[in-house]
Amino acid sequence: MILVQTPCPHLVMIRPVTPHTTAGCEDCLLTGGRWLHLRLCLTCGYVGCSDSSPGRHARAHALADGHPIVRSLEPGEDWRWCYVDGAFV
Repeated sequence: MILVQTPCPHLVMIRPVTPHTTAGCEDCLLTGGRWLHLRLCLTCGYVGCSDSSPGRHARAHALADGHPIVRSLEPGEDWRWCYVDGAFV
């Protein structure tokens, strides 16, 4: 049996974006929360915290706004993640 992986259908939602902030997670900055790792929404430029952070704001944004793909904003990391498919893209 040969397993063929199809490309993520959400890749079409990626746009050229500029991070809304580089100071930290947008929601944590507003509420005084803490974050561990930052993620950039590749549809609108929202900066949220990772699932390792208490607020998990990047995932909440992705699900609430329908923007499924993020990339890491951590130094030295160059990967993208689709929250809908639960996979690197």
